[in-house]
Amino acid sequence: MLRFRLLLFFLLAGCNFAFGQPLVRISGIIYSEEKLPLAQVTVIVLGQGQSTVTDEFGAYTIYSKTRNFNIKYSLLGYQHKTLKFNERSGARINQSLVLTANINELEQINITNKQNQLSNTTTLNVGDVSYIPLVSGNFETMLKTLPGVSTNNELSAQYSVRGGNFDENLIYVNDVEISRPILIRNGQQEGLSFINADLVSKAKFSAGGFEAKYGDKLSSVLDIKYDRPDSNQTVLSTSLLNTSISTKRIFKNGFLLAGLRYKNNSNILIKQDEKGSYNPNFGDAQVLYQYDFSSKFNLSFLGFFNAGQFKLVPENRETQFGTLNTTLRLNVDYTGREVDDYRTAGTAVTATFTPKPNLVIKLINSYFNTIERERFDIDGSYVFDEVDDSFPSDVFGPINKNKGIGSYYNYGRNSLDTKVFASEIKVDQNFNNHVFSWGLKFDQSKYNDRLNEYNYTDSAGFIIPGNSKNIVLQNVIHAENDLNIKNYSAYIQDSYSLSEYAELQLGARANYNSLSEQLLISPRMLIAYRPNSNKKIFRFTAGVYQQPPSYRTIRDFNGVLNVNQRAQRSYNTSFGYDYAFDAFGTRLKFTSEAYFKYSDRLIPYKIDNLRIKYLANELSKGYAYGADFSIGGEFVKDLVSYFRLSIMHANEDIVNDSYIESGKIIYPGYLKRPTDQRVNFSIFFQDRLLNSPTYKVHLNALYGSRLPIGPSSTDRYLDKFYIPSYKRVDIGFSKDFLDDAASHKPKFLDKNFSSVILFFEVFNMLNINNTVSYLWLKDVDNVQYAVPNYLTGRQFNLKLIVKLKNGK
Repeated sequence: MLRFRLLLFFLLAGCNFAFGQPLVRISGIIYSEEKLPLAQVTVIVLGQGQSTVTDEFGAYTIYSKTRNFNIKYSLLGYQHKTLKFNERSGARINQSLVLTANINELEQINITNKQNQLSNTTTLNVGDVSYIPLVSGNFETMLKTLPGVSTNNELSAQYSVRGGNFDENLIYVNDVEISRPILIRNGQQEGLSFINADLVSKAKFSAGGFEAKYGDKLSSVLDIKYDRPDSNQTVLSTSLLNTSISTKRIFKNGFLLAGLRYKNNSNILIKQDEKGSYNPNFGDAQVLYQYDFSSKFNLSFLGFFNAGQFKLVPENRETQFGTLNTTLRLNVDYTGREVDDYRTAGTAVTATFTPKPNLVIKLINSYFNTIERERFDIDGSYVFDEVDDSFPSDVFGPINKNKGIGSYYNYGRNSLDTKVFASEIKVDQNFNNHVFSWGLKFDQSKYNDRLNEYNYTDSAGFIIPGNSKNIVLQNVIHAENDLNIKNYSAYIQDSYSLSEYAELQLGARANYNSLSEQLLISPRMLIAYRPNSNKKIFRFTAGVYQQPPSYRTIRDFNGVLNVNQRAQRSYNTSFGYDYAFDAFGTRLKFTSEAYFKYSDRLIPYKIDNLRIKYLANELSKGYAYGADFSIGGEFVKDLVSYFRLSIMHANEDIVNDSYIESGKIIYPGYLKRPTDQRVNFSIFFQDRLLNSPTYKVHLNALYGSRLPIGPSSTDRYLDKFYIPSYKRVDIGFSKDFLDDAASHKPKFLDKNFSSVILFFEVFNMLNINNTVSYLWLKDVDNVQYAVPNYLTGRQFNLKLIVKLKNGK
């Protein structure tokens, strides 16, 4: 497989292709007859597979590969328009227009358009996923460039939002809520996330203040749509890390989307400090088929299978770390192996009925089954030395002092079988100037969990007493848990116009959980105000967000369940301001939002790499506040770039926690939450290479300030150590060989493909050692050290994306 990929790359890269000429760019603003900008208008270049949607200011930008082309503008409830263009190569066209309301669907436009306007979400440009240099290859990685989102692990699709943890984020695909595997400990084990980027047509993300129609979690929501394609299409993508193929087909009475993916990132993992035989294999298959029985009724089927296995036979590890005054070196020799695997399979069936233009009814049924297993039996013998730091940083100097000789042993035989069934009805209806929405949902989760895990550390006699022949085991976990949780939920919301410039949305959720036996009511509100200039939007949100106890939160360090746990609760407010303006010869968009979240009931936790360890029997209260800023646009003509900054502070106070020091009772009070990352900054910048739009450079830079951490077995108030700040720069270079404006095109490629793009990527260009977690060891003086576990170093990658012509 690897030889085939390399051969394909070099055959294409070795060809001598001429430089391309500029594309035709069309941009403008779409208005209603009342001269109000229209959001979510679909703009398609017919026959080219190019499409986009207008933002909340009604603005759009799209490109054509040919000089003669047609563009179609469409929005439900309005008469579509198709315009013909005959332009010179490289032309810059400003095309604004007014869409006329469709009398037969006049009421239904209020359902679609008002909900798009009254939403505290960001519409993602799904096309950027192909161009952002991504190690994990998962769609969620692009969220890490958004304001309010924090991350310190490029191998993982997990993310935290505004002080929350990984378990507080909602993900929907075609209105079906998606869950993630539970036993994942680190990014090495994590395979392909559920979302197939090749099948995504629309994506929205909210970092807080989201609507009542979304579920019962505390932090964020990602709303993904697999929709009807505008044309037949087949896309193949392959690189040194992963391979995927997807196809989209349109039929007379429906459409089909299908995708296959495979991932093996051993090329990345072998560069880590821990050397050994890595064999990670992950793959998935997804298919969506919709059949339209009539213009009023359709039925869609979504099937998926996702599986992966991570094998590791470790050999040795050599890590150098320390301070400016003291340099330490850890050498470890390993015996044993680790095998982790998971399998997720399921289906979702959605029936959509539109009896009237102003009424949409959806019935959604879904089923997930996830089986996870962990098998590890690893013994490490280590030597801990202080070395001479006068040598260069990349050379290990001679030993000044031996700090300890010892061993540690990790054993685990864990398995978890999770089954989730959900059934839901959702209704959207227009009454005059109101859009009224409601829904009912029942879901049942069954867990069959078997835990058998322990470890020990022998640091020169500190763990094993000198007068004892017995090994004293640490962190012994032996549990068998069988649990069945039922959730009943409902929502209701109303969106309507207060005036020509102001919109209001009021909603509430209700939830009853069979585990906590609580009835939770969560009211939410959103106000949007757009001044007459149409360049500004002000938003204010307020609401209650409650997260019922789940299997993850009620399981403590030892695998024991706290079935008496109550729901977590947060009171959120935010104020946002968006402004579109012209500068540097282009249209730019500035967005900002300040927020405050107070939580009177939280479940505290500790984080070890990707594993969240809940203090299931504890309760805390806390708060988070901050501000997010973003500015984006075509700083370089034809290429969209973004600059984003987030400032945040998150604290919590564990109720009734205390310790005794010098005979006095000490109450720790407020502590930094494990996700208290004060500053996040990201850049996604694109530019042209060699003054040709067919040669591009894509730069992705991330910075996240340090995170509090402590040994996993100690109390939270002792978490006074820090993971250093996360700094990473990835860069990619691309060339589209079949740009229609090119003066010469290879005949074979032009005959069979509509696009052939070759990428050369450099991951972690500055080769920065980012720390993801620590190995905690003691020396001969009984001093505990935090040995850093580093993430991936510099790595090169080749990627090829081809689109077959006419969907062959």
